[in-house]
Amino acid sequence: MYEERASRAVPGAVLWTAEPVPGRAAPVLPDGCMDLIWADGGLWVAGPDTRPHTTGDVPAARFAGLRFAPGTLPALLGVPAYELVDRRVPLAELRPVRPGPGFATDPAGALEDLAARLAADAPPPDALTGAVVASLAAGRSVAGTAAAVGLGARQLHRRSLAAFGYGPKTLARVLRLRRALALARSGMPAAAVAHAVGCADQAHLAREVRELAGTTLGAYTAQGVPVRSGAKRETPVPSGSRRTA
Repeated sequence: MYEERASRAVPGAVLWTAEPVPGRAAPVLPDGCMDLIWADGGLWVAGPDTRPHTTGDVPAARFAGLRFAPGTLPALLGVPAYELVDRRVPLAELRPVRPGPGFATDPAGALEDLAARLAADAPPPDALTGAVVASLAAGRSVAGTAAAVGLGARQLHRRSLAAFGYGPKTLARVLRLRRALALARSGMPAAAVAHAVGCADQAHLAREVRELAGTTLGAYTAQGVPVRSGAKRETPVPSGSRRTA
């Protein structure tokens, strides 16, 4: 069973809880986000993904998690995102934080309190990373995004590695995948999905889904896995956006 809601303590984050079905590891697909996870008493950090994972990566009977908007959790941890790509790491290895007594009775609420404390000790959010996400999610090219946020290509790549774990081109592909999966789950035909997300054609979309998600659109929709909504930051999209190929 999987449930989620907007976090009341961390702006833009999504609070979720899950109880895996025995013998059935649910797929977790790349979405550009990072998660702070409580799993049967342990605290973990799920880094940014470039490939599919499963809930079995951190074995537990009960989970509570906070899914952070792309580029926001690394600042709270004081660790660049590129060090955590495709990893599940105990929080204690990154920050000397001990679970408080609240985790025994209300792990979801205690997780929000912990995240709020981490945020209070962290520097203010970098508005540039939110602008990069908004621009790429809207379909703007990497070059156009760099120009819109006032960075050179190398600067944007370096800042993206630290904030998102990978360069802007990969982030754009991950964000496009997330949108494509959501449209497919809504019942939109694959050819229409490809056009809507800016792929050259349906074959292009199929390659992207296979490479990043390890499946096909048809198999994904048939699985009926819980839909994870993406955490987000309220950042204006630079004007003049256009789709990437």
